[in-house]
Amino acid sequence: MSSAAARTYLTPQEYISFERKATTKHEYLKGQIIAMSGASRAHSFITGDIFGELRDQLKGHKCEVHSSDMRVSIHSTNSYFYPDVVVACEEPRFEDNVFDTLLNPRVVIEVLSPSTEMYDRGEKFEFYKQLDSLQEYLLVSQDQVSVEHYIRQKAEWVKTEYQGLSDVVSLRSIDCELCLQDIYSRTELVSNAS
Repeated sequence: MSSAAARTYLTPQEYISFERKATTKHEYLKGQIIAMSGASRAHSFITGDIFGELRDQLKGHKCEVHSSDMRVSIHSTNSYFYPDVVVACEEPRFEDNVFDTLLNPRVVIEVLSPSTEMYDRGEKFEFYKQLDSLQEYLLVSQDQVSVEHYIRQKAEWVKTEYQGLSDVVSLRSIDCELCLQDIYSRTELVSNAS
């Protein structure tokens, strides 16, 4: 999702109360709310196809997949985000009994927009790393066939890049696979692989 420039300071409690009444989504970063703008057609297709692939593969398992409407809280950074796709396993934990703010995602997937790409790669990823539950982080381009897969290995995050439509990303922590051909099937992009 893209972010707009309008920012206002709120406490975390004020933010949650505000957000639950809002007609549009806002992320929350260290006291500031950041309005989320709409997504492009390619972004919407890719996000929907990733969600659908994971939903189908996780049927009957102890993991659940959520679309961009599930908020993720990172208490150590006093922040709240709306990942494009998020997976929680075993016993998902929520901030309260409204069950709209996840505390323990295992996999987070962000589809890159021109306005958020640097943020998703940098500061937001650094915040997500604070979650002990997070095992895998994917950055998916909407402009070209390209997926960056980060997997936690002890204290390090190891990156693997995929750029061919025949490539398959193995999400080991949830025992799923994402075929790039499937997640890019409704977009007209050029593969970077030779």
